[in-house]
Amino acid sequence: MEGFNSSRRSTVYSVKGMVSSTQPLATAAGIKILSQGGNCVDACVAVSACLCVVEPSSTGIGGDCYSLLYKESDKKVYGINGTGRSASRLSIDYLKKNHPDHILPSLRFKDDSIFKIQIPGAIAGWCDAIAAWGSGNVTLSDILAPAIDLAENGFVVSEVSALLWKEAEIKLKAAQNSEKDLSIFLPNDRFEAPIKGQYMRNERLAATMRIISEKGKKGFYEGEIADSIVLELSKRGSLITREDLKNHTSTFVEPISLSILGHKLWEIPPNGSGVIALLTLGLINELDKSGAIDLKNMKHNSSEYIHLLSECLKLSFKDSDEYVNDYEFFAKNHNLDQMKSIENLLSEDYLKSRSSLFKKSNVMRNTDVKHGIPNPMFKSDTVYFTASDSNGDACSFINSVYENFGSGVIIPDRGFALQNRGGNFNLNPTSKNCLEGNKRSYHTIIPGMITTPRNDGQEELYASYGIMGGFNQPQAHVQVYLNMLLFGMDPQQALDAPRICLYPDPKGTDSGFGSDGPASRDATCIGIEDGISSAVVEELRNLGHQAKVFANEKRTLFGRGQIIRRESGPETKGHLVYSAGSDMRGDGAAVPL
Repeated sequence: MEGFNSSRRSTVYSVKGMVSSTQPLATAAGIKILSQGGNCVDACVAVSACLCVVEPSSTGIGGDCYSLLYKESDKKVYGINGTGRSASRLSIDYLKKNHPDHILPSLRFKDDSIFKIQIPGAIAGWCDAIAAWGSGNVTLSDILAPAIDLAENGFVVSEVSALLWKEAEIKLKAAQNSEKDLSIFLPNDRFEAPIKGQYMRNERLAATMRIISEKGKKGFYEGEIADSIVLELSKRGSLITREDLKNHTSTFVEPISLSILGHKLWEIPPNGSGVIALLTLGLINELDKSGAIDLKNMKHNSSEYIHLLSECLKLSFKDSDEYVNDYEFFAKNHNLDQMKSIENLLSEDYLKSRSSLFKKSNVMRNTDVKHGIPNPMFKSDTVYFTASDSNGDACSFINSVYENFGSGVIIPDRGFALQNRGGNFNLNPTSKNCLEGNKRSYHTIIPGMITTPRNDGQEELYASYGIMGGFNQPQAHVQVYLNMLLFGMDPQQALDAPRICLYPDPKGTDSGFGSDGPASRDATCIGIEDGISSAVVEELRNLGHQAKVFANEKRTLFGRGQIIRRESGPETKGHLVYSAGSDMRGDGAAVPL
């Protein structure tokens, strides 16, 4: 974008391959795997494993993953859902009878409920992605070796990671039954978090990863690691069993997409929340086509532009209350195929009718907006990283324990914490996203992929990207997509540009539907990143928005992203050229092979 110079970093280029992640040590591991003949998928799993060691507040082997793969030979995008499910014997009735104190009046779990913990899906996701999409040139042991080395021989804690670690001290202390277990992650006097520049080791995690490297996913979901997980959870009242772990499976999925500005955004279908980004872009596209807005003449981060984003995002989050849930669960248990609903949601007719709710001069209240299409059954959230390789393939990968250190519950002899993704269930039996046994919850983590459609129906890679950070993720997908394709920014500029993030009004009343996202209460607030002008903030408030500015360490609200873009201009002279950026809000880097 001409004249846009707020980026603090330069875009990085490569003609062989690229890795971009939130931690340089993890990025280096991905580059090592590429140099050994691995492909982008192998590299992403190596990066993921290292991030589980060096950034445990954000991710871990006790968490979940999703991945998108663009395969150059097929000119096609593929997807895998590596998220876990609830305990098979868990239900709302069980909670009402045995643990009513875990149910809040808003029909959500209480904050520290043990029942938020679901089966960790990440390890199966890694192994299944490698088996289906890996190069075959490197083994699982090769891929996990850099992470094992970091855990066993030590690493130095980086700045942003130290900040997130510090924020989790109280949670970790409250969640452990024994103080001696705290030393795994809180090694300092009085069990305090490591500081920036501190040397750290996690030999228990190294031993755990070595078992996985030798035995594959069975080494995690069966045997001694599974025994450790079940033993620790059973002490705390969890219903997760060895059978639940043994029966866990990943799911290969058909990604969903939407076209705007001559390109196509691809997302994982629900239970992932990527459909929110597609719906938002679809609404913006219909408003532009109808003449209600003039998209190409909008100024970046003007009040007009932010108002448009905010209102379209609210409508999309409202639909997510109904349509982001476990589609596989309903297909198997209720013979209900919801993919037709997704097709209808993303249809021109629906988007056109839904966009009519947008008003330039005032703010919608969530209580006045319902989801758009009737529910036929009842009514008739992290680290992100990406890699590309010399084949022209690109992998978009995200791995998460959800909230900071997830549940905070540590499996002490194994050196990792468990996710609390079940907190995205509600406990309202009239909602599709309600808690049930052996079910996946609403998920905030979403990898993204952008392609350029060809006349023959195939796709050319444009970019592999994603931005971590809970409910911020689909919002940031939209903003970064438009930064590149509407405002002409390069990957680094697109990440560095100030962002907005919607969040629910903490004083508002919870609807008890969907997840507890930005549109779950009667009002939605806009988080404005420092760097957007104060005049714009005041104009938004005059429109009726509850706008609050976030600066310095509070900028974590806006996530940390990575982009790898394939360049196609005449300057490439027909060669494979990648450009990449890594978010300045994190400690990471984009590194070329």
